[in-house]
Amino acid sequence: MRHILLLLATMILGISVAQAKVIGKEVTYAANGVNMKGYLAYDKDIKGKRPGVLVVHEWWGHNQYARKRALLLAGMGYTALAVDMYGDGKTADHPDTAGKFAAEVSKNMPVAKARFEAAMKTLAKQATVAPGQIAAIGYCFGGGVVLNMARAGEDLKGVASFHGPLATDTPAEKGKVKAKVAVFTGADDPMVPKAQVEAFSKEMDAAGVSYTLTSYPGVKHSFTNPAADELAAKFKLPLAYNADADQDSWKQLDAFLVSLFGPRE
Repeated sequence: MRHILLLLATMILGISVAQAKVIGKEVTYAANGVNMKGYLAYDKDIKGKRPGVLVVHEWWGHNQYARKRALLLAGMGYTALAVDMYGDGKTADHPDTAGKFAAEVSKNMPVAKARFEAAMKTLAKQATVAPGQIAAIGYCFGGGVVLNMARAGEDLKGVASFHGPLATDTPAEKGKVKAKVAVFTGADDPMVPKAQVEAFSKEMDAAGVSYTLTSYPGVKHSFTNPAADELAAKFKLPLAYNADADQDSWKQLDAFLVSLFGPRE
């Protein structure tokens, strides 16, 4: 019940996590000589170790939205790390810059893998994280990242993608994917068209991956981000926030994490 109340307060009323027991702090780690600036969140009142969840940002970079999701996960009883995939905490305020940053990582799998693994190691070594109990979630660009890390066979219990790209140059191979997969997408998202969704399902079926895919009718890209409407108007992008899809996908994520790790306090 605690995590539901926290979600309602933060997502519906639009206020920040105000519970003193939830700690959020910036952390710096390195990947191939590049400084990565993440954000660690956990509940200091929970005793002992707990599962960890990586949060991979949208193509705008590691911003307050990614941190808000990490804080929500901390309030649900996990230790969460909002990661930095661009290096030095770079963020973009224009789609052209965001697209450039995202492409630099997406088109270089060794770099993406090294940065993701550096974040995973940073999370795993936290005193509050149980060994071998790590999942990852991602939004937009980040959704594609976590799916590709699952395809690469990273040692994750599960990954969840929210309005992320589903196409890949490195399809999942049978027996290689260790993570369970959950995908949430908008049926009217031109960035993730129906053909891409169908191809993804065929890919997962062929590789024998345990996955679920939820497609929301009438829903567009970036449906979990309340800032989507403003960004759509400013840059003429096909984005739109959808409160129902946002809340339903987060509720399903809650159940997904419980299925991976068991119920939290």
